[in-house]
Amino acid sequence: MESILRVLLLQTSYMASTNLSHYDSDSIPNAEGMRFGLVVSEWNEKITEGLYNGAQKALLENGVLPEDIIRVNVPGSFELTFGASMLAETTNVDAIITLGSVIQGETKHFDFVCHGVSTGISRLNTMLEIPVIFGVLTDNTMQQAIDRSGGKLGNKGTECAIAAIKMASINQILRSED
Repeated sequence: MESILRVLLLQTSYMASTNLSHYDSDSIPNAEGMRFGLVVSEWNEKITEGLYNGAQKALLENGVLPEDIIRVNVPGSFELTFGASMLAETTNVDAIITLGSVIQGETKHFDFVCHGVSTGISRLNTMLEIPVIFGVLTDNTMQQAIDRSGGKLGNKGTECAIAAIKMASINQILRSED
């Protein structure tokens, strides 16, 4: 048990300090003809714009047309769940990517927002017939958020876009077998 915990701690440390935004485009399903919704929090705009830019670039690089990327802005990360729910209800998209940034402060607000948005996005994944990707940075400092939104640790928006393409493809394949 102790060795398993040690491996998990090493993996967590590795992932927290490693740029994981590089991907092999040959391993990504063809995204031509797919449509993606991106729900972007306006709070911590410098961070969320970096995430959006990374996601948009990855989608375009993998065959998604600019007009097939639908963006909806919401005031903060807590509102991402409602924005994603409304986007799914009112548009025809293959996947939704939620992008937000919550930075630890001196109060419990951080905990409530993080719990609420993660629970909400998780619930959407079981309620909707399309995947909803959790792209919310939950960092201790602004510098950590900068590093993960296009800085030295890559861009989690890019990673979310790749996850969205893969999940949308899986969803299409499984639904076509019905």
